[in-house]
Amino acid sequence: MGLHIRKIRTGIILSLVLAFVVMTGVALYADIPQMLEALAHFRWEYLPLILALTLFNYFCRFFKWQYFLKRLSLHVPWMKSLLIFLSGLSMAITPGKVGELLKSYQLKSTIGAPISRTSPIIVAERLSDGLAMLILAAAGLVLYRFNWAVLLVLLVLGLSGIILIQNRTLSLAMLSYGERLPFVARFAHLVRAFYESSYTLLQWRSLLLAVCIGVISWSGECVALYFVYTGLGIAAGPDLLLKSLFILSVSSLIGSASGLPGGLGTADGSMLGLTRLLVTTSATIGGAATLLIRLCTLWFGLGLGVTALLIFRATQHIGIPTKEEAVREEKDTPGLEQETTSTLPVYERQRGLQPASASALASNGDKAV
Repeated sequence: MGLHIRKIRTGIILSLVLAFVVMTGVALYADIPQMLEALAHFRWEYLPLILALTLFNYFCRFFKWQYFLKRLSLHVPWMKSLLIFLSGLSMAITPGKVGELLKSYQLKSTIGAPISRTSPIIVAERLSDGLAMLILAAAGLVLYRFNWAVLLVLLVLGLSGIILIQNRTLSLAMLSYGERLPFVARFAHLVRAFYESSYTLLQWRSLLLAVCIGVISWSGECVALYFVYTGLGIAAGPDLLLKSLFILSVSSLIGSASGLPGGLGTADGSMLGLTRLLVTTSATIGGAATLLIRLCTLWFGLGLGVTALLIFRATQHIGIPTKEEAVREEKDTPGLEQETTSTLPVYERQRGLQPASASALASNGDKAV
């Protein structure tokens, strides 16, 4: 457990160094003196509106988080749930956002839910957000004939994974085969618990609702980019709004696909390049817009997440539990094993494919993660 925390801390430090290099590179490319002049003439009365649109995105995503918790029959007080959700934003600059597993650790320390059961929520969040971004980018792909091959590959991979998970016969057959392999058998019960949660969350009706929420939520940040452009003196209009939707969604997808912490470098470079291609040829305006929107989205969210994490730790009076503490806690939590079993589909129970007990999951969960 301590090793995992040290790796995350090291990753965050390296990410901060990378962020400094990227921001410095963008500033130098934009010509620092001219960029500072452009920022001095920015309409700063737009800043509260831009931040409010970012908060709107987080509010909608929190609603989706609550929906996923409900789908898994996990009951968390809403204030505690809000702190857990926002705490995940503090891990935005970990590679591949793997640090968002912090939310699963926090759920474990709060209600005793095994990590293998809750981690599919994070996967479902990322997948539904990605599909929502593809929808937002669709109009721009047609109008601007942007190289859509990469986005098409992402769409095919995402849908293929969903289809595989929803093909229960094939998935259970693969799980049963894996349980007979010596290496896989050690954590097969964790994989089965992960699959059960994924199967519940990624059913088509649930996924469709999550994607719709994602379209609404990420539209907020796209409109925020629109006000960044207008604040820098770009003429407002429907065409600029459409370009803002396209630029932010495509650059975010490229940043996510890169696996780099917070999409640093890839998202920034894509946004800067698309801004110069579609909005203005000025490198100064493009660089200023890129730094402003990243400050009001990525770095604003990071600060919000760190604040929520500190409040959570202060109100919880404990840190992330050790393996031994988690085992003792789950042994003292009545009905947890029964609840986990009851959430299995009837088809599974009839075949006798019961998940391991909550104590077993807890005792092996940290190793698997």
